[in-house]
Amino acid sequence: MRHFLNLSDAGPDGIAAMLADALDRKAARAGWPRGRADADAPLAGHVLACVFEKNSTRTRVSFDMAIRQLGGTSIVMDAGTTQLGRGETVADTARILSGYCDAIMIRTDDHIKVEEMAAYANVPVINGLTDASHPCQIIADLLTIVEAGKALPGLKVAWLGDGNNVLASIMEAAGLMQFDVTAACPRGFQPSDADVALGKGRARVVADPAEAVAGSDVVVTDSWISMGQLHADTKLKALMPYQVTSQLMTCAKPDAVFLHCLPAHRGEEVAAEVIDGPQSLIWAEAANRLHAQKSVLRWCFGQIG
Repeated sequence: MRHFLNLSDAGPDGIAAMLADALDRKAARAGWPRGRADADAPLAGHVLACVFEKNSTRTRVSFDMAIRQLGGTSIVMDAGTTQLGRGETVADTARILSGYCDAIMIRTDDHIKVEEMAAYANVPVINGLTDASHPCQIIADLLTIVEAGKALPGLKVAWLGDGNNVLASIMEAAGLMQFDVTAACPRGFQPSDADVALGKGRARVVADPAEAVAGSDVVVTDSWISMGQLHADTKLKALMPYQVTSQLMTCAKPDAVFLHCLPAHRGEEVAAEVIDGPQSLIWAEAANRLHAQKSVLRWCFGQIG
């Protein structure tokens, strides 16, 4: 049994196996209806429990479709409609779901919750997002980068804006897969020293957006304001100089690509002409969430890597 709470749980070999598997399985079903199971249906008979304490579009649909294409089924639950939303502990929920399902994916806030879920579940637990990390998103991002013809070792990635959970996982990926990340973040919104340390010397933080983007192969940003976040006006004011604009993209390599995990706010973290422009791979990136989740599930069940 394998849990996937952070990228380091899989390590470089596991990540490489996921990417190779995702590429192969995606190619094998080209032109097929989305609801048709893969020819080998490797997870036939398996049930995935998907628990959502945070709103979701891509994570919800991609995991639901991923287990279906692998031959299994899913049970999708909003925490507010379960006993978890009425005070049942994460540990007790983990024990209960383990008796019904073969794996659990949870999208929540505090990372301690996924760790507790994994500690008390006797089936694989997958981190669909926490405030600390977003490993499934990064598998999809790496898949998109590789599909664009870019090798990961030696890659130069620029991050613009808030030092959040997605950046933490990108820095972790950099340390594992041997590429470099330069993050431009304003004072007060920088990643923690612990997150930078995940990069194993390949991640750094600067103040100047142009410095971060200079010579980069990939430019990445994320939404600045989360649901219900306080002091949004103050945060927006601090981050606006870090907006990804077409002018800023000229500092990157001519063949650089733009990524955003979505949802996007055009005119805030990214200009419309960038996110809708020819360098943007956001729709391929979003579609690759499905193929990434399939390989994450197969890795958790020990079928690859």
